[in-house]
Amino acid sequence: MPVHKYAPYRPIGLDTRTWPTRRLTEAPLWCSVDLRDGNQALIDPMDVRRKRRMFDLLVAIGFKEIEVGYPAASQDEYDFVRHLIETDAIPEDVVIQVLVPIRADAIERSVAAVRGSRRAIVQYLNPTSVAQRRVVFRASREDTLKLALEGARQAVHFQETTPETELFLSYVPESYTQTEPDFALEICNAVQEYCAPRTDRTLRIALPATVEAFPPHEFADRIEYMSRELAYRDRTILTVHPHNDRGTAVAASELALLAGADRVEGCLFGNGERTGNVCVPTLAMNLFSQGVDPMLDLHDLDGIRRVVESCNQLPVHPRHPWVGEFVYTSFAGTHQDAIAKGLGARAEAGPDSVWDVPYLPVDPNDIGRDYQALIRINTQSGKGGIAHLLRTAQGLDLPRRLKIDFAHVMQEFCERRGGEVGADELWRMFEERYVAPGREPWEEEGTPAPVSAPRGTSGGRVDTVNHVFAALAVPTSTVRDLTVQRLEGRAGHAAFCEVVAGSRTLWGVGVHHEESQAVREAALAAARRVREATTGRDDREHAGTGAPRRADADRRVPGVSA
Repeated sequence: MPVHKYAPYRPIGLDTRTWPTRRLTEAPLWCSVDLRDGNQALIDPMDVRRKRRMFDLLVAIGFKEIEVGYPAASQDEYDFVRHLIETDAIPEDVVIQVLVPIRADAIERSVAAVRGSRRAIVQYLNPTSVAQRRVVFRASREDTLKLALEGARQAVHFQETTPETELFLSYVPESYTQTEPDFALEICNAVQEYCAPRTDRTLRIALPATVEAFPPHEFADRIEYMSRELAYRDRTILTVHPHNDRGTAVAASELALLAGADRVEGCLFGNGERTGNVCVPTLAMNLFSQGVDPMLDLHDLDGIRRVVESCNQLPVHPRHPWVGEFVYTSFAGTHQDAIAKGLGARAEAGPDSVWDVPYLPVDPNDIGRDYQALIRINTQSGKGGIAHLLRTAQGLDLPRRLKIDFAHVMQEFCERRGGEVGADELWRMFEERYVAPGREPWEEEGTPAPVSAPRGTSGGRVDTVNHVFAALAVPTSTVRDLTVQRLEGRAGHAAFCEVVAGSRTLWGVGVHHEESQAVREAALAAARRVREATTGRDDREHAGTGAPRRADADRRVPGVSA
């Protein structure tokens, strides 16, 4: 790799930093830039219909500041801003923002675009980095500072001459992260010194990581430096606008807030140029997971994702933090077992207890997910995950030895077939193996075989098992366990009959709304399993077919089936 082409960043050297000892205890002021920064990065930019749908979504989520366009860039951008104003689509508590380069005609057109709105932010910018000054504008520091002050003069003029709209002015030293820190401070303070005496409104400075150029801790140092030294700091809203070129935009944003930033500009799910803008829902959910109100409504995160995917015509990655399809899903057996036990412990603790479930930093229910997708079955899964799915989908709380037995079956099946087994297929396979085993009708003649009763088992239930085994003339077997339980979350009973036939342990399961019938069906299934095993049929092969089988559903054993 030609490493000689690249120079390391030069640390600012803020030895008196205080941000590492701070904690975030409240949400920042959020500003969505989906309709400008995000839109300009799309393969197929949004039309008016998609833009309006995105705007309405942002309002519904709770954004109070929304960048709605770059009116000087095109007629379409200008027309959309006018559409929002003329259709009275902007709620009273929402402030729109427009972006504009420092040119007299561009600022005038941008102010004309927002005229008639109750409140608006005019965010004017000029690039300040070393490379931009040298390569693009061939400008000195003095030239760049002069341009920033000219922009401030024009912006203040329009602020004073547009009384029908409350205009807020925000200056942006674009490419801040590649600008010398001392020059960034000099140019921002010059703008502040010009604007502050001429308005009693809030001042705004936005410091963008137009390109993410160094680690997040360095970004935090530079934000704390600016926050300390910025003129009129008590009147100024300090904004960060991080991009994700190094993959650390979220971390940089969180550290910048610790370092003194008040406001964050970003996009839903990280859309934006190159690697994208910072993902606002990720930041908000990070706060939420620590017990801090994010001041955004994310209770239907999947619904938000679907609208964003439709508007942007880009998919959200299935592993995207907090919202991806798989982020609350475990395939690994150890994880599944821990999640299942954690959910069980929470059910005992009550809904108002502090959330503390292994591998789940938040309750999926809080953002619109249910628990069904938490555990999915493939070759990596174990007994805990399988048992969890049967409990949540069918209400069955399997005995431990049955969990182990079925886990072996599923492991072999998944290894043979590959891919994932869904909850419905899992139940079909459980049913054909334990609830309704057998491929053909059972003979009804034969001599009853003795069945010994397990300790602690009621005599009535054992009599039922004896009768069933006798009616089916199965070989000598021992009932090792016979458990009956109410189904979880639904009406009815489940009975689990474990028998030992020779060297094999076999199970039968019965499910019925009446307890006595559930016992009969469990005994019938166990007897069929014994008969099947002793006639040479390989029960593992049955499970490996992947096709549901129906035992003799219509043919009944006299005195056994209801």
